[in-house]
Amino acid sequence: MSIKNNKFISLVNRFEDGLLVLILSTMIALAVYQIIARNVFTEGVVWIDPLLRTLVLWVALAGAVVATRTDNHIRIDIFAKYMPKHVLPYIQRTVYLFTFSICLLIAWHALRFVLSEYEYGTIAFSGIPAWLTASIIPLSFLLIALRYFLLILSPYEREIHEDVMPDSETDTGSEN
Repeated sequence: MSIKNNKFISLVNRFEDGLLVLILSTMIALAVYQIIARNVFTEGVVWIDPLLRTLVLWVALAGAVVATRTDNHIRIDIFAKYMPKHVLPYIQRTVYLFTFSICLLIAWHALRFVLSEYEYGTIAFSGIPAWLTASIIPLSFLLIALRYFLLILSPYEREIHEDVMPDSETDTGSEN
């Protein structure tokens, strides 16, 4: 069975997309409400600003998880352009293994951070514990690591695009 056509993975993908839409919609609605409340009623809600800062972290990390789904994120493709094509799958899997390892390391230390926040009982805002707001960090890096593990098993075939400079149209028609 292909990992790309797995029903469970498809369900997880839909959940991730829905979560991303929900977080972004909530951010927009709260920001608009806060702007209207401050400008019309001359006072806003105290906890909206820290919640929006937390939601920015959540939407960024959820977006990073979604970007790894199709291996569609910022990358440096120096190997892909200058190495023979028969070597590329090995290089790609090596890069995936390295990324998998780094993401696991980050997830482990982020989990340690979240546990220390839980232990100390730090409050983020309005009685919401800081460990709850920071829990997205180990969770997202664990999910990214899982995605890279799946990519090690079944990497995406990507087209390698050579950098082609477009014809420069610096001439404006005036020749001297």
